[in-house]
Amino acid sequence: MAVLGILIFLIVMLLLTISGTQIIPHQQAWVVQRLGRFHRILESGPNWIIPLIDRVAYRHALKEETIDVFEQTAITQDNVSVVLDGIVYLKIVDPFAASYGVKDPINAVTQLVQTTMRSEIGKIPLDKTFEERETLNARLVEAINEAAASWGVRCLRYEIKDIKMPDEIRKAMELQMTAERQKRARILESEGQRQAQINLAEGMRTTAVLESEAAQVSRVNRAQGDAEAIELLAKATACGLDKIAGALSQTGGENAAALQIAEKYLEAFRHLAKEGNAVLMSSNIQYPGTMIAEAMGIYEQVRKKRGMAIIEKEGQPV
Repeated sequence: MAVLGILIFLIVMLLLTISGTQIIPHQQAWVVQRLGRFHRILESGPNWIIPLIDRVAYRHALKEETIDVFEQTAITQDNVSVVLDGIVYLKIVDPFAASYGVKDPINAVTQLVQTTMRSEIGKIPLDKTFEERETLNARLVEAINEAAASWGVRCLRYEIKDIKMPDEIRKAMELQMTAERQKRARILESEGQRQAQINLAEGMRTTAVLESEAAQVSRVNRAQGDAEAIELLAKATACGLDKIAGALSQTGGENAAALQIAEKYLEAFRHLAKEGNAVLMSSNIQYPGTMIAEAMGIYEQVRKKRGMAIIEKEGQPV
């Protein structure tokens, strides 16, 4: 009998051990109640509870959950009715609060997301709804976390999937966007034309400046060339006059000068006679000797006047 009692006791203990052993999967938390009251939270791994006294009341997954928010109608600040839907990412961070703070935390957060989204949409006009979508998502997450703090649930992020509006509003916005694009295109075109005119004017101004500088340099170079030519001609003339003066002071120099003057006289008369339509004829053309005598007479008068001028200059008192 004693052996049978021990065997029965061992069988009962084995059954209690097997029934009380709980294997908790990873990223899950089980809430245990003892005699109807909260006892403890079982973490992942093997755990043991007292059968018939302890009971697993709630099982929570600690992984991030994705929940679709159904379409709902909201009214913007400028009284435009829009239909929105989105997706919210939730995670249970406090199994105790998720078990006893609210009956169904996921459903409660979903309802909170819908009401909060309608409230936030009513604070902004329709145009800002599209422009500030990221800001709107952040404000929704902040409002949800503030309200759901006592439920043991945290909203990680919220994304608006689609915003639908009435057809007439959509067409009006499309026309407005088209007008804005056309306005920007005209502005860019006018800016391009203005810049092109500015570039053309600057190019013409630069060309004019360069041409004026080139003309100035050309005039300076031409003037320098003329000055050098005049200077060289003056030096050559002075040198020639010095040589002529030296030749006149030598024996026979005056006769040679007289002969040169006669030749120049005849040459000048020949060119003068050919100018214009009329031909000039000398009265003594049949007597070239007479023309030479006239030239020699002119030279003799010039020589006498030069000699008298020299004598008068030497006779003046110093």
